[in-house]
Amino acid sequence: MNATRQDAWTEDEDIILAETVLRHIKEGKTQLEAFKEVAKQLSRTSAACGFRWNATIRKEYQEQIQQAKEERKLGGRKAIWSFEESKTAPEKETIESAILLLEKMKSSFAEHQDLARKEQEKLLKNLEEENKKLKIQLQRYENAWEEMGNLWKWIREKN
Repeated sequence: MNATRQDAWTEDEDIILAETVLRHIKEGKTQLEAFKEVAKQLSRTSAACGFRWNATIRKEYQEQIQQAKEERKLGGRKAIWSFEESKTAPEKETIESAILLLEKMKSSFAEHQDLARKEQEKLLKNLEEENKKLKIQLQRYENAWEEMGNLWKWIREKN
């Protein structure tokens, strides 16, 4: 008797499980959260998902797991403070990862500085133009006020 079990895992389900767990690793979330998410999608228990991952799927995805961990390290500041990875990784690799992260942050900071400087220059130019317009308008009001003063003076002299 070689019948397929009713609850057997399909290849598509294995792929969903693997992709979800790898995404959670990259995002710095726990595998338990991944198992719960997959359990809802596949109408299975999170324990069944965890068992399948640890017993079968994990072995096939060792390289992708390591890559996901590296992406998590390089992807954000959160990884800097994660001591779990640094305990198992060689010190040189950790330092190189930190250097890469700092270089990436430096170039990103420089790009933001350039954008901020351009925005400030644009704002300054707009303010200078508005200031010129306001000075012209103020001069018109002063001229009109002076003219009204002259008219008032002329009226008083006539009376």
